[in-house]
Amino acid sequence: MTVRLLPCGRRAVLVETGDVLGFQAALTREPPDGVVELVPAARTLLVRFDPAMTDADRLGALLRHVSPVDSATAEAGEVVLPVVYDGEDLAEVAEETGMSVDALIARHTAGEYVSAFCGFAPGFAYLSGSDPVLHVPRRSTPRTRIPAGSVAIAGEYSAVYPSASPGGWRLLGRTDVPVWDVERDPPNLLPPGTRVRFSAVAR
Repeated sequence: MTVRLLPCGRRAVLVETGDVLGFQAALTREPPDGVVELVPAARTLLVRFDPAMTDADRLGALLRHVSPVDSATAEAGEVVLPVVYDGEDLAEVAEETGMSVDALIARHTAGEYVSAFCGFAPGFAYLSGSDPVLHVPRRSTPRTRIPAGSVAIAGEYSAVYPSASPGGWRLLGRTDVPVWDVERDPPNLLPPGTRVRFSAVAR
């Protein structure tokens, strides 16, 4: 797999790759000397290092020979989230995708999701693995407030809002499981690499 490496200051290298989770899993399994943190995003992996132990040139030479690991076989937990599918956009998305509401719920709960990366807000995990038929655009006009626990889709991702915030994702339902809790150790329920399933429950 072709990767592109970009230096980021004196303490990091940015890896552009088509398999961020696989690349991250490989580095987690066998971390190069000096690597102190891996920060995944949609198409990149930021590799932070200790300049007292290595430098961008030495680390880059190693990174060019990394073979991504199948992230499905990497050690990671699985979280099952019970969802009440009563979201404000549920019927609209069903109509847009040419399905009944029940069929849409079945498609969403059948997905095998993986937390690809976190961003936007603490604990907001971008969950890859959506059925392509569910790849719908964000709302043209974002809502000013989406309740915590809202289960939503946008583009190729699903997500659970960790706290009340503005947002433009399409709301399918809600879960009572807190995905971000500062009283929990660690507070993030869905760190990158976590496998996630949604389970439909009654109101």
